[in-house]
Parts: sequence; structure tokens; C-alpha cells
Amino acid sequence: MGDTGPKLRIAMFGTRGVPAAYSGFETAVEEVGRRLVERGHEVTVYCRTKTEEKPKEYLGMKLVHLPALRSKTLETLSHTGFSAIHAFFHRRQDISFVFNAANAPFLPLIRWRRVPVAVHVDGLEWKRGKWSNLGKQYYRRAEQYCVRWGDALISDAQGIADYYTREFGIESALISYGSKILRTPKPELIEPLGLKPGGYHLVVARFEPENHVDLIVEGYSASDARLPLVVVGSAPYAAEYTDRIAAVAATDPRIHMLGGVWDQDLLDQLYANSLEYFHGHSVGGTNPSLLRAMGAGAAVAAFDVSFNREVLGDDGSFFRDAADVAERVVSAESRAEELRATGERLQARAERNYDWDAVATGYEELAQRLMTGYSTRGKRSGSRSGSTWSDETAASPR
Repeated sequence: MGDTGPKLRIAMFGTRGVPAAYSGFETAVEEVGRRLVERGHEVTVYCRTKTEEKPKEYLGMKLVHLPALRSKTLETLSHTGFSAIHAFFHRRQDISFVFNAANAPFLPLIRWRRVPVAVHVDGLEWKRGKWSNLGKQYYRRAEQYCVRWGDALISDAQGIADYYTREFGIESALISYGSKILRTPKPELIEPLGLKPGGYHLVVARFEPENHVDLIVEGYSASDARLPLVVVGSAPYAAEYTDRIAAVAATDPRIHMLGGVWDQDLLDQLYANSLEYFHGHSVGGTNPSLLRAMGAGAAVAAFDVSFNREVLGDDGSFFRDAADVAERVVSAESRAEELRATGERLQARAERNYDWDAVATGYEELAQRLMTGYSTRGKRSGSRSGSTWSDETAASPR
């Protein structure tokens, strides 16, 4: 579609920016943004200033670097606020994409100059354990503002789309993430870590309660597994939770804590060469770490929620508690060939269902629709329907 419609000026708000050093929104902005540029659109990405280096362009995207308050509760909001003010006083954009429902209070300012705005709402943020009761209430209210003030909502999983339909009676554009397909494993990259292909279990996640890293580590430690468990991840604002995981790891020499791995090639190879990847995320939609594991050809055991079942289909295995993990790691070590075949099927599924070109087309088509007057704004007040969305709802198989 890139050469059939008008060329647009598109702004992207609410992320750390590009180059992508994290998963999730940043990767989506990079992969979608560069493809939109290749199709002739002008893309501006608002980035959080992190270093002295502030390039003005990356992969054809124009970059605007602005500061943020370094606080768990204010970092995202403060940066988006500065970005919205900048956009207000500079050249008008045709379309704005805002990532993260928390940024809803700035939608009226971004829209002030008659710029249609679509909000990628992410997962059920109010269910994340890192937020206080006040923070959870804020996210619940922010969802209402997204419905009331946004011209369109973007959901990356059917379960999230169902949630907004059930809670607010509003449809959202279903646009998932893409997956990088890794064709050639390079085991030599993991050798300096003392690892061998198929010779370790893996978990990659931010250390937050809803990602269940503690459950995975505890289950593994209680097992009779022979192969090590490699744990990749950290959390700048969750010291108590991180310390609890570290305490378990300190008592078990089989657990290797790598911390954050920012070398993207090495991270790819950790996925690709693992015996099995354990995915504990439970409250997001389509999780980029899960897609990355699938694209690398890893077999996956995931926490049993509808979002993960939707992505993995019949080739995923699932766990709910530490006992399940303990059983799974021991079983996996006796079924290496079977897991390799499972990983190949998951990789084929990722290539078939989670293609970045198709994702970029979804964003482009939505932008074109917004330009021709499409909008859900005003169709719903943002009031909730009174339905109950419980942990059981999210955890039940679809």
C-alpha cells in the first residue's frame, strides 16, 4: 500500500526512542518507522536523552531528543509531556502514534492542532505488581481517557482487543508485533559465557512480579535438572524483588545470573542455542520477548495465560507454578530432539503470523484511514461497562 496513498508526516511518542536498546515499543517504533520511511513517509521519533550522542536521524527517521525525569512514576509521563509541547510549537504532523496508555493525559495537546492520534494501549498495566494502588488507579483512568480522547486504539493481541470491547464497548485496530527470523545460529558467541548449544535453560525478562522470574528460578532450584539455568534481566526500580531472585540464585551454583544483555546479537544467540526458553510474562499482550524466542527457533514453556496461548498455539507448553517448572526442566533434558523440532515449528509460526512488513502495513493503513476522517473519538464516553476482568479471565485458555 505504500505507493498508493498520500505521503504522510508521522510522529511517534511515548517510548525511549531509537535505536532500540529494549524490547517492546522501542523495537516496534524502529521496525515500523524505518519501513514507513522506505515507503515514502516522513517519520519523527521522540527519544529520551540518555547520552551525549544525539543523532538527528536513524534509518531515515528524524529524531528529537528530549529529557525525562528519572523516576519510575514520572519518566514516561515527563518525556511525553515535553514531546507534546515540542510538537505543539513545531511543524504540524499529519498523524501521531502514541505508545502506552499512561500517556493519555497528553492526547488533547497532541490533537490540539487537529492531528489525529492513535494510541497503542499495550497490556493491562494496572495489573503490574510494581505499581502502588494509586498507580494502578491511574492506569485504569488512563484507559478511559484513551477511549475518550484517542481517534483510534491499537491492540497487539486479541485478548487486549477483547478487553477494550468488553470494558468500553469500543473496537480497536488489531496490529501485533513482528518477529526477527534467525536463520543461522552462531554458537561461538555464547562460548565465552561457558555455554554450549542445547546445554542450558533460559529466562529473559525484566524483574517484575508479573513476569514470574522468581517462580521460574524457585522451580528450577527445587528440581534435579543437570543443565544450568541462564537468567537474563534486571529492574532499575524493583530492588526488593531483584534481591529475592538473587538470594535464590546464590544458593544454587547451577543458576547463572547474567544481568542485562544489551548486545543484541548475543541475546539472539542465547535464545537460539537454548534447550528451552521459559517465558513468565502474564499481563501484556503479544510479548516481543516471546516472539524473539520463537523467531530464533527456541522451544518455549510459557506462563499459562490467554495471551501466551494465542501466540504459541499448539506448540507451546505451559506452567502455572514452581512445581510445574521443576517438572518441566527435568522433562526437557530428556527430550532434546523433540524440543528442537518444536522450536522449528514455532519459528515457522512466527514467520507466518508475525511479519514486520505486515505490521508496518497495519500502521500505514490505519494512518490513511485517520487521514480520511476515521475516528472512534466521541463514540464512547470512556465509562466502563461494569464487566469484571479478573486474573482468571486472562489466565483461561482461549
